Amino acid sequence: MRTIHFSDARGNLKTVIDQVVDDADVTLITRRDAPNAVIMSQDYYDSLMETVHLLRSPANVAHLERSIAQLRKGKAKVHKLAEDGE
Repeated sequence: MRTIHFSDARGNLKTVIDQVVDDADVTLITRRDAPNAVIMSQDYYDSLMETVHLLRSPANVAHLERSIAQLRKGKAKVHKLAEDGE
């Protein structure tokens, strides 16, 4: 994570945005006497929100943990995906 002061970010906003998009990273914007903020790409944000959604339900977390354990034990099953029109 990069850190940059608000004044520098404001003067170089395009560069800051390009960096977070190109590097799939976040940048912390610091401000004097005010709360800080974070800039991230929409893809990064969407990924975080999907993770939050998946982990929100305790039942889903338990299901994911069981699935990961099965995979690690070599008990995963390969399935052929249906093609369009099948």
